[in-house]
Amino acid sequence: MLKPIMPVYNPAPIAPVRGEGVWLFEQNGAAWLDCIGGVASNALGHCHRVLVQALSAQAEKLWHVSNLLQVPGQAALAERLISTTFADTAFFCNTGTEAVECAIKTARRFHNRNGAPERVDIVGFSGSFHGRTYAAINASGNAAYLDGFGPAMAGFKHVDLDNAEDVRAAILAPTTAAVIVEPVQGEGGARALREDDLRRLRELTTGAGVLLIYDEVQSGMGRTGRLFAHQWFEGVEPDIMAIAKALGSGFPVGACLSTAVAASGMSTGAHGSTFGGNPLAMAVASAAFDFIANPETLAHVRLVAARLRDGLAALASRYPDIILELRGKGLLIGARLRSENRAFMAAARDQRLLIAGGGDNCIRLLPPLTITTDEADEVLARLEATCAAMATRISDAA
Repeated sequence: MLKPIMPVYNPAPIAPVRGEGVWLFEQNGAAWLDCIGGVASNALGHCHRVLVQALSAQAEKLWHVSNLLQVPGQAALAERLISTTFADTAFFCNTGTEAVECAIKTARRFHNRNGAPERVDIVGFSGSFHGRTYAAINASGNAAYLDGFGPAMAGFKHVDLDNAEDVRAAILAPTTAAVIVEPVQGEGGARALREDDLRRLRELTTGAGVLLIYDEVQSGMGRTGRLFAHQWFEGVEPDIMAIAKALGSGFPVGACLSTAVAASGMSTGAHGSTFGGNPLAMAVASAAFDFIANPETLAHVRLVAARLRDGLAALASRYPDIILELRGKGLLIGARLRSENRAFMAAARDQRLLIAGGGDNCIRLLPPLTITTDEADEVLARLEATCAAMATRISDAA
């Protein structure tokens, strides 16, 4: 019999009713150390006072008016984002996949309005993930997401980032509109692109008159220790960028940022959203932005990330039959495993530790940016216990 909730998820048997910082609590009082964080969304942990205050204050004033009227909070947040990035303009939506949709439409519209309507192809990369809407799953480099949904949509191509000749050929093709890439892959296995990778893409796209789109839905808003992951490197700024998740730190908010040139084709009626940029979302996102963009917050992320990275490296040396490779950047931490990652995630739950999975048999740690060093040490202790349990299982099965 079909359950009331469409069976597209397979949630763990955990039902939290309250959260505080990096901790989740069930009705029976069981406490869980949460390193999933709403899949990198809860950047300030659960129920951070700054966000609670911002939401509560706005909830007593105004919730929703649609974009048929002006929403002053949109201009305020847009100015924050523009002042700290490459961008000149912002479109607000509700999710990361919507931000990606806007980025794709912005890129195609740019070429259409500039005399090259044949430029429609979006070039993506193997192992990428850009969301679950129809265009986004076609932009993603994972055929499994298309299974059962009809033929692949025209206008999307995928290449292996490590195949320089294929990348070059795809970008130089006369029908290419844009390249979309995650500076740090999330779902695809926590792969952090190198400076050379991003610089090569920037130079090739600029030379070919192709737009460069960064998907920083998971890697953006302080997750790597810079406000945005690409900002670790100079001279690799995109033309368009999709962000979400931590932008609202748990509240549904997304944005598509663009240069004035790239957005030159977007005019009244070209795109829209009923709930995008609503007063509640803008209030929460503005409060989150101010906290995350604070240099002290970003410095703390780098400090705790280094502590976790060093601890994981030590674990990998002690358990080489469990952990094959460390990946990621900042507090988007990945580890490629020898044993099946779902078994490892289940073993971690035995230690009351919640971690996420990922492609290429990886696990991901996505703790809040506010996690303390003591809490980071507790994460490492529970991971060590998990590794020990997995090693025992392997030994017993031998």
